[in-house]
Amino acid sequence: MKKFLATAFLFTVAIAAFAQGAPAAPGLFEGKFLAHIALAIAAAGCGMAQGKAVVAACEGIARNPQAAGNIRTTMIIGLALIEALVIYVLVAAFAVK
Repeated sequence: MKKFLATAFLFTVAIAAFAQGAPAAPGLFEGKFLAHIALAIAAAGCGMAQGKAVVAACEGIARNPQAAGNIRTTMIIGLALIEALVIYVLVAAFAVK
């Protein structure tokens, strides 16, 4: 349920961030402010996801030291993909007028 609510909130933020048309008066949740909020949420989510990935990799290596190389390689690829999501949000934040 928590993941569903988080996803619904992020979709709501994304819809507001990428809405077309010019508003009559600039509001609080528009433009650069919304881009900064989205970047903060993405960075927080990235930090939590990377922490969970490292913990799982350490536990896996502790349980099976012979598989350390494979686990480490998979973890590094996963961390790079997680970090890429934050970079996409950063690029979108720079693209906001």
